[in-house]
Amino acid sequence: QVQLVDSGGGSVQAGGSLRLSCAASGDISTRNCMGWFRQAPGKAREGVARIYISIGRTYIADSVKGRFTISRDKNTAYLQMNSLKPEDTAMYYCAAAPLCSNSSSSFPYWGQGTQVTVSS
Repeated sequence: QVQLVDSGGGSVQAGGSLRLSCAASGDISTRNCMGWFRQAPGKAREGVARIYISIGRTYIADSVKGRFTISRDKNTAYLQMNSLKPEDTAMYYCAAAPLCSNSSSSFPYWGQGTQVTVSS
């Protein structure tokens, strides 16, 4: 059974930075892809970034490309968020799956979520 614990959210001013962490446990083959989705009030859940734990290959959404990076070690994924904008405000959820996909329905394992609030 895979368990995910995400952390690192908070409140920052526009232009600031935050680093989210997602600590994972369980069979690595079932969580080889780890990623972050976000959901703002009244909006659909959006894929932000994903990474293959085994090979380090990454996928970054166009909306955050150049500002966000994703990295990992064996059991933890990190989302470094720089140059934050008010539109980045959302609940951020860590997710894991055997394979990467942009569809949240493809991820069977989820963290509890961490709130990111960016003020102008």
